[in-house]
Amino acid sequence: MQITFFGAAQMVTGSCFYLEVGQTKFLVDCGLFQGASEERDYNYRAFPFNPGDLDFLLLTHAHIDHSGLIPRLCQQGFKGRVITTQATADLCKIMLPDSGYIQEMESEWNNRKRVRQGEPPREPLYTADQAREALNFFYPVHYGEEIKAGEGVTVRFRDAGHILGSAILEVWLQENNKQIKMVFTGDLGQTDQPIIRDPALIETADYLVMESTYGNRFHIDHGDRVELLAEVVNETAATNGKLIIPSFAVGRAQDLLYHLKLLRLDGKIPDFPVYIDSPMAVSATETFRRNSQYFDEDTYQLLRQGESPFEFPGLHFVRTAEESKDLNQTEGEQIIISASGMCEAGRILHHLRHNLWRPEAHILFVGYQAEGTLGRRILDGARAVKIFGEEIIVKAKIHQIQGFSAHADQTGMIKWLKRFVAKPKAVFLVHGDEEVFPEWEAVIHKELKLPTIVPQMGQSFDLSNTIVAEESPVPSVKDDQEILRHTLHLLDEEYLDLRGRLREKESLVSAEELEDLEELTKELKRINELIKQTV
Repeated sequence: MQITFFGAAQMVTGSCFYLEVGQTKFLVDCGLFQGASEERDYNYRAFPFNPGDLDFLLLTHAHIDHSGLIPRLCQQGFKGRVITTQATADLCKIMLPDSGYIQEMESEWNNRKRVRQGEPPREPLYTADQAREALNFFYPVHYGEEIKAGEGVTVRFRDAGHILGSAILEVWLQENNKQIKMVFTGDLGQTDQPIIRDPALIETADYLVMESTYGNRFHIDHGDRVELLAEVVNETAATNGKLIIPSFAVGRAQDLLYHLKLLRLDGKIPDFPVYIDSPMAVSATETFRRNSQYFDEDTYQLLRQGESPFEFPGLHFVRTAEESKDLNQTEGEQIIISASGMCEAGRILHHLRHNLWRPEAHILFVGYQAEGTLGRRILDGARAVKIFGEEIIVKAKIHQIQGFSAHADQTGMIKWLKRFVAKPKAVFLVHGDEEVFPEWEAVIHKELKLPTIVPQMGQSFDLSNTIVAEESPVPSVKDDQEILRHTLHLLDEEYLDLRGRLREKESLVSAEELEDLEELTKELKRINELIKQTV
């Protein structure tokens, strides 16, 4: 049993993990490399394995840095199943062909430059049509069901709380009468996000492969970010201008619609027009509507009351280029949510070109802006930027709200790790910038005494033998009695945290919440008595 890290190793993108169990070979994720040119060059390398030898692929979620090389894998001989959740399969129907279209456009642009420099043209990674062909290999499954993926491999998908359909993978590997359990977090979401459920809690693993994106950072409070959103909208209304929000089309755009709807219902913002101007965001929102079975309880409550979480009076979905152009001919208060989130391509460029120079306009960034992108230059205070070759003076007011990330921060990831009852033998840390890992490892060692490994690109590990990491593992819980005590301790911590939060908002606590707290208290006492009786 062996795992090799062919992506997301000491970098954020290109998630790709290659596993061998007996004669079975498979991947977890096959993502596109994004960012600096040296990282993007990985997309054009030959796969370091034969795609035709793979039996199947397990896909954690639809984001392109996890799914974006699947069409190329299929073009080079992969014929197995891409096993994933139904919502992820549905989102990939939108995102992969769009990625193929972008590959075609970038290839055309780059080839003009290559020809001028005397270099031969290069084919796109894959086309939109090839991406559509790859969708024939997708095999949707439900959360919670155990799937025999191949000889010696069983998998269960659990909700990761990151985006719609995202999954934590529990993978059981069997070889020569020996079984180990691996857990892959994929991208782990924040708790209490709108629309989607919280990340599932996992209690056991022999080895854990964990993301590290925000391993050295902390998010602002959820309530604070919504209040800040209301402040920006109201400030825009006061100047009678437009609010332009560059946004990722999947997840972030839907979160914004949800919050804007609730703020309007509560009378905290005026009800001027809101436009979703991104074909992918429009399609993704329709996909969200079709997959309401994955929504959290708060969103279900809205649906039960006959309210759509994504619709309200004055909301317009812009589909055609002509409709998009018309927005820049209208005056007065309006909100325009458009892609791309980092302002590198798409319709957002036209809205910035028409509004950055206006003192009454407002630009709100709600997502990460990578170094070197147009969004980052604007956010860093550029006085002028070039858009379509034209220099645009920046006079609009620039805002940023950082709490809308779909990733758990350091506190959230540590809290999730603490729910393990039987400690992993080692935690492989992936999907993070290089500077993240020293601090993130130190926190894990201090808080949990868990051994960690930060694999290098192409590094392999034999899982059939105990892996020696930086620190010796904490002895695993050995018997049922200790497991019960450990579980009780975790529940007790949760109870105290809940009681404290209820006390902070005492005047707002409902009778039902107090009744739930009382029932939890009784249950904890009952479990404690059962433990005493077994001693």
